[in-house]
This record gives sequence, structure tokens and C-alpha cells, in this order.
Amino acid sequence: MNENEISHAIIESAIEAHKTLGGPGLLESVYEEALVWELEHRGFKLERQLTVPISYKGNKLSSILRLDLLVNDAVIVEIKSVAAFNPIFEAQLLTYLRLLNKRLGLVLNFGCHTLKEGIYRVVNRL
Repeated sequence: MNENEISHAIIESAIEAHKTLGGPGLLESVYEEALVWELEHRGFKLERQLTVPISYKGNKLSSILRLDLLVNDAVIVEIKSVAAFNPIFEAQLLTYLRLLNKRLGLVLNFGCHTLKEGIYRVVNRL
């Protein structure tokens, strides 16, 4: 499966989780758990709360970043549950993509009335 096929399945799974949970109003962790359930039942390999190391001029920094999901070692998913989307979420995801040398990521904002309004695709050299 390529990145686009994986992202399509992620979006379908996220819409199902959002709809089943009754829409917006819950914590990010709840949506993450439901999305993980959906993706695992579709047979995807997942890494949750993955630590992303940061180096500066060849030195590993003690500060770390933590991304929400890595699906099939190819697509990064950042989960939000906010009323107002902030473009910094896309910049954050692009940083993760660059640090891990991945090409595609999704910011999913479960805080929207319909999840379709809260899907942001971020690419890194795709």
C-alpha cells in the first residue's frame, strides 16, 4: 500500500470513529484510542506516541517530540480536538515528516462538527 492508499483508509477510519463517538466534544486521547481500534481492525501496523529524537549540529538533544500515530511506517497522524484550527499544527507535522524522513501526514481535528472539515494533508517532497 502506498501513502495515498493508507491515508484514504485512515480518513475512512477517522470518520467512522468521529461519527460513532457522536462528533466533537471529547478529548484527543479518546479519539486516538477509537482511531487506533479502527485501524488495527483493518490490519494496519501502528506506533502510538512515538518519540522523535532531535539533533542539533550532530548532537542529540535531551528535548524530544512525540507524535500521535505512525501508520504502516509511512503516514504520520496528528490528532487534535479543538474548536479553532491553528496553522502551527501543520508546521508541527511537517517538522515530524522531515525529522523522520516521511512523505505524508494528516492532521485530524475531531473538534469539528463533521470530520471532513477537520482534515489537513501535509506533504514532504511527495
